[in-house]
Amino acid sequence: MHNKSSSFAKIYLILIFLLLYTPILFLIFYSFNSGGTMGSFKGFTLDWYRDLFKDMRLFLIVLNTFAIAILSSLVATIVGIFGALAIHSYKQRKTRNTLLSLNNVLMVSPDVIIGASFLILFTIGGIKLGFISVLLSHIAFSIPIVVLLVLPKLTEMNPTLMDAARDLGANNWQILTKVILPYITPGIFAGFFMALTYSLDDFAVTFFVTGNGFSTLSVEIYSLARRGISLNINALSAVLFLFTIALVIVYFLLQQRSNLKTMGVRK
Repeated sequence: MHNKSSSFAKIYLILIFLLLYTPILFLIFYSFNSGGTMGSFKGFTLDWYRDLFKDMRLFLIVLNTFAIAILSSLVATIVGIFGALAIHSYKQRKTRNTLLSLNNVLMVSPDVIIGASFLILFTIGGIKLGFISVLLSHIAFSIPIVVLLVLPKLTEMNPTLMDAARDLGANNWQILTKVILPYITPGIFAGFFMALTYSLDDFAVTFFVTGNGFSTLSVEIYSLARRGISLNINALSAVLFLFTIALVIVYFLLQQRSNLKTMGVRK
C-alpha cells in the first residue's frame, strides 16, 4: 500500500512539473528558431539573442528593472525587519494577529486594486509617474512579504537568548545586532530574494504607475506581445527566466551556508 501511494505521488509530481515547465521550455526552444514564428522550427539561430543585446532601448529598460528590483528589495527588507520586530514585540496575541492581518492585506488584495490605488495616491500627491512612483509602489507591496518571512524566525527564537545577553551587559542595539539579526538571517535572505523576484515579475501594479518614457521588462514584454508574436519576446523571456533560476541557486547556496553556521553555533 505504501509503495502504491509513493508511486502515485511521484507520478503526480512529474505531471505537475511537466504542466508548469513545458510551456517555458517550449518558449525557450523557439527562441532559437530561424523561421521567425512559433509555427514550425526551421533551423537553429542566435539572431534573436543578438538583436536583443543590440537594442539599447531594451538595455535601458533592463537597467531600470534591476535598479527598481534591487533598491525596492533593500528598502523593503530593512523596513520589513523592523516591522516584524514591532509585531513580535506585542505580547497580546489578539493585537499581534490584528497587525499581522493588516500586514497581509496587500498580499491578498487584487493587483489591479493596488495599482489603481497607488495611481490615485500619486496623482493626488503630485508625484510624477516614472522611476520614483514605480520604486515606491514596489517597496510598498514588498514589505509585507519580508515581514511574513522574517516573523516566523523571530517566533521560533528562544527568548532566553536575549535575557542572557542582557545579563552579560548588552544594550538593546547589541542585542539586535549580535543576537537577533544573526538568528533571523535565513528569514532576511528569504524575504530579500522573494521581494526581488516579486519586483522583477510584477506587471499589474507597475503598469498603473509607469509614466511616458519609463518602462520595466514585464510592461515591455506585454507591449511587444500586443504588437504581434515575435521571437524577440521568446529570447527576452528566456533570459529573464534563466536569471530567475540563477537567483534561486544563489539563494539556495546562501541558505545552506547560513544553516551550516547555525548548526555550528548550536554545537
